[in-house]
Amino acid sequence: MQASLSSTIRPNVALYVSVARLGFRRQFAYPQAALWGLITNLFFGVLRISVLVALFGSRPQVAGYTVQDAITYTGLTQALIMALSLFGWTDFMRTVHRGEVASDLLRPHDLLAFWAAQDAGRAVGQFVLRGLPMLALFALLWGATFPAGVEGWLLTTLSLLLAWGCGFAFRFVVNCAAFWSPDAVGFGRFAWAVLALGSGFLMPLAFFPPWFQTVLAFTPFPSMMNTTVEIWLGIRTGPEAWAGAAAQFGWALLLLGLAALVLSRGLKRLEVAGG
Repeated sequence: MQASLSSTIRPNVALYVSVARLGFRRQFAYPQAALWGLITNLFFGVLRISVLVALFGSRPQVAGYTVQDAITYTGLTQALIMALSLFGWTDFMRTVHRGEVASDLLRPHDLLAFWAAQDAGRAVGQFVLRGLPMLALFALLWGATFPAGVEGWLLTTLSLLLAWGCGFAFRFVVNCAAFWSPDAVGFGRFAWAVLALGSGFLMPLAFFPPWFQTVLAFTPFPSMMNTTVEIWLGIRTGPEAWAGAAAQFGWALLLLGLAALVLSRGLKRLEVAGG
């Protein structure tokens, strides 16, 4: 029985690794599009730097951020736009609306794990193709703040992985709206706007009023990027940084469980509606 179980798990792991690898390689199919996307991100990054630096005036710090931190924040968030799909993701939604999900259900894999593996490969590919060059450009043109020491890099890497996990689960739940609505894209647009605000992409959450930060602390959105940025910049260090990563881990588990539940309910509805 144990040998049979292990032999079943190994092919599934190999399958998901292959799916992730294909998701990674697919990002390099159109290098010119990636180049123009990088140029666009750099242009808007310059605009965002101008706005943030203007907020400082003659003050050396604002809410724990120095001017250099604000520049690094801008570069980091611009670098993560595509890797974390901050402007939206509708891939699974489209398969539901087109009926392609029916053929996916015939394959010998877990549907949520399949999409997670595919998105993980996509995220890594986008980070390599557009994220790292963006960070390099910001460091070259304006300088940048980097994590301090081995622990800083370790925590930042862990936090970034957990930010992806939280973000993927949230995006997948939003995409599952397609099981109930033919206009699920509308739900998605609202969700992506909330994500951009609550994750700290539009502005560092430390710049918002305390009451708003308190409200957001009870949501998963800061775990989708803001925590990673603050750990990278050294605003969170030591126990506070580990506590932030622990919160990200908790939200990732909760959101993945919610995604599995919503997917299960949606598939039951799909079976009832389509036979």
